[in-house]
Amino acid sequence: MSYDLEQENKEILARYKDLISNTYRTLDEENNKLIRRAFDIALDAHKDQRRKSGEPYIYHPIAVAKIVATEIGLGATSIACALLHDVIEDSDYTYEDIKKIFGEKIANIVNGLTKISIMNHQNISVQSENYRKLLLTLSEDFRVILIKIADRLHNMRTLESMTPDKQKKIASETVYIYAPMAHRLGLYNIKSELEDLSLKYNNPEIFNEITEKLELAKENREKYIEEFKKEVSERLKEEGLNFSIKGRAKAVSSIYRKMLKQGVSFEEVFDNYAIRIIYKSDAKNEKFLAWKIYSIVTDVYHSNPSRMRDWITQPRSTGYESLHLTVLGPDKKWIEVQIRSERMDEIAEKGVAAHYKYKEGYKQSTDDRNFERWVTEIRDVLEQQQNLSTSELLDNIKLNLYSKEVFVFTPKGEIKILPTNATALDFAFSVHSDLGMKCLGAKINGKLVPISYVLQNGDQVDILSSQNQKPKSDWLEFVVTSKAKSKIKSYLNSQKNQLVEEGKEILQRKLRHAKINFNDEEVNKLQKFFNLKTSQELFLKFQSNELDVSSLRKYIESKNVFNNLLSRFRKSPTKNVHYEEPKEQNLDMIVFGKDEEKLNYSYAKCCTVIPGDKIFGFITISDGIKVHSDNCPNAINLRAQYDYRVIPAKWVNAESFKNRVKIEIEGLDRMGMINDITAVISGTMGMDMKSLSIESNNGVFMGNIILEVKNKGQLEETFKKLKNINGVSRVRRLQS
Repeated sequence: MSYDLEQENKEILARYKDLISNTYRTLDEENNKLIRRAFDIALDAHKDQRRKSGEPYIYHPIAVAKIVATEIGLGATSIACALLHDVIEDSDYTYEDIKKIFGEKIANIVNGLTKISIMNHQNISVQSENYRKLLLTLSEDFRVILIKIADRLHNMRTLESMTPDKQKKIASETVYIYAPMAHRLGLYNIKSELEDLSLKYNNPEIFNEITEKLELAKENREKYIEEFKKEVSERLKEEGLNFSIKGRAKAVSSIYRKMLKQGVSFEEVFDNYAIRIIYKSDAKNEKFLAWKIYSIVTDVYHSNPSRMRDWITQPRSTGYESLHLTVLGPDKKWIEVQIRSERMDEIAEKGVAAHYKYKEGYKQSTDDRNFERWVTEIRDVLEQQQNLSTSELLDNIKLNLYSKEVFVFTPKGEIKILPTNATALDFAFSVHSDLGMKCLGAKINGKLVPISYVLQNGDQVDILSSQNQKPKSDWLEFVVTSKAKSKIKSYLNSQKNQLVEEGKEILQRKLRHAKINFNDEEVNKLQKFFNLKTSQELFLKFQSNELDVSSLRKYIESKNVFNNLLSRFRKSPTKNVHYEEPKEQNLDMIVFGKDEEKLNYSYAKCCTVIPGDKIFGFITISDGIKVHSDNCPNAINLRAQYDYRVIPAKWVNAESFKNRVKIEIEGLDRMGMINDITAVISGTMGMDMKSLSIESNNGVFMGNIILEVKNKGQLEETFKKLKNINGVSRVRRLQS
């Protein structure tokens, strides 16, 4: 391709000037020089590189730097690091070069970003290793993660140039790793956009449908906000308040989650947009004014007390502060109203990065302490769990990423913030590890309770302990915090280390006899084959003789089949590869890979697949290829963690195939309803109905029907006709 280099150079300069003019802080001369120097180095490093779209590569670091500056609100050091974030990886510049030019701090941040990028590009066996790498950077500098989130956001915004398979892989990893991290760092806008963009590529039909409906509702939404403004503004102005009122639609992904969770359509979602009142205030009157505005709003409109949330008196551990209330608005529809000061709004928009702007003059001790407590906990978990598999570490950390919180008190009246569903034992570990280890029970509000007691807001907790108490394995069944889990597991692991070592030696001998090398890769494969969570479990089962020579023989046999399948799809298949197709399987329905090969497969049990659905294949270790629907509840995790085992799949001859699908139907009951339903299914559509179960209660019926379906088109037509039956309010397909 030919490029207009002169025009591109003008565009590069224009984008750089736009970055500087939009920086969050007013930059002094020294900071301007730092950013200009970083830009010059990045421009030189990427001068011959282009993105998949054909654009000059330098557009990307400039865009990432702008996100860092304007959407996260970081300063000159971070902006410079964002400009340099791909320099070490993609050019001849080394860590030492960057250190010499910019100093050790910037060099370390850029190096941390490079490590994560390299992991992202490797086809490693567990994709969540990237997440471990990301978490480990917490011990170094938070700016590494914030810049990496900005990098991922820009990549998601420009994902169109990638192939569909690559889009799904990146989108899955984004919603699995980066969106939860953005959420926990208080970057709620970025978190929502990452989730929306992930939905756009993982489920484009749903994304487009909700987006179109939000656009259609935009005019009504704006009228509603104007009416709300008119009624409330007069009262607020009478009190001399300086404020603004704005409305916003909820994120597409948030609306979709509600649709799934509540089993409702878009039109039935309770609140798909919110109104925000943002006021000016000094530090002294900030909280007082929030409650004053709350009082005015609830004077004008009736509020729903069960949906009131006070995040000002007790901020979230991320530092988020706001009053949330739900009122019966101008048209007698429930609407969420958020009340916050300009300072609170900035922290809500920019998360952890905004904390440090407001350290002077504001009572920041609570939100900073809460956030630092979470940081310390994550670091503790990383230090304590070095021996865990990445998947286990991932599960433990993610427990606390999205969790809501409960506020409880120590005997001295100090506040402790713990995740919802935390127990008295979690509380004990949060006070001190030794107290958790020796915890016997607790007194909650003066009443004796077991250590498994689930804490409620406002509880006063007094822990009872004994020197003779030791952690037990059943404690893991009810603790929820990462700290408690890691400490308990660490103790239990120390007790079984000797047995583990014995089992390891037994396995080494057996593998040596089978002429197989004993190494980490082989242990991971064995662990997954026997469906075990950790290598320790594997060694223990060989120590106890639950696994023996015959078990190992089965693994070796399956290993040969698995390696054969993987080799076909990692690279283009060679002419020497030959695969025997079992005679008993119908292989005419689905073909796999770019070359559309016919291979043996079976359907995954975690989702219902019918011809016409968008599908993909997944190479299992011991059970061949499993076919999943793109909407499978496990699709995100499979693409995020094991993308190298995901293969494209497509239908060939769908008409000759039937599959069982379970549907749910509900509505207002009446005489003849069942006859009308069966007439559509068996008569009009000529479908085979395998089971029908309908219950009626107080004039409302709910039914489950299992149908033999030929293809997706037949099912969609059936849904249309069922919805046209008088009294039927909803029909939906159930994933089983």
